[in-house]
Amino acid sequence: MNGGMMNGDMGGNLFGGFFFSLIMIVLIVLIIVVLIWMFRNPSDNHKQTNQSQDSLEILKSRLAKGEITEEEYERLKDKINH
Repeated sequence: MNGGMMNGDMGGNLFGGFFFSLIMIVLIVLIIVVLIWMFRNPSDNHKQTNQSQDSLEILKSRLAKGEITEEEYERLKDKINH
């Protein structure tokens, strides 16, 4: 009787172990994907913000030097902000 239960348990454990391993692999992959997404997104937004700020500083400098008119400054500033 014990021999029969052992075979049944072993089969169940192998089957259950396979699905447990599969679920663990899927969870690990999902965690990795979420972490990559979290760390990549803020840096992309941060770069875009810095580029906009740098562009606005250049525009202000060009306006102050008289290289562009106030109308050109406003038009270019609107383009940068959109």
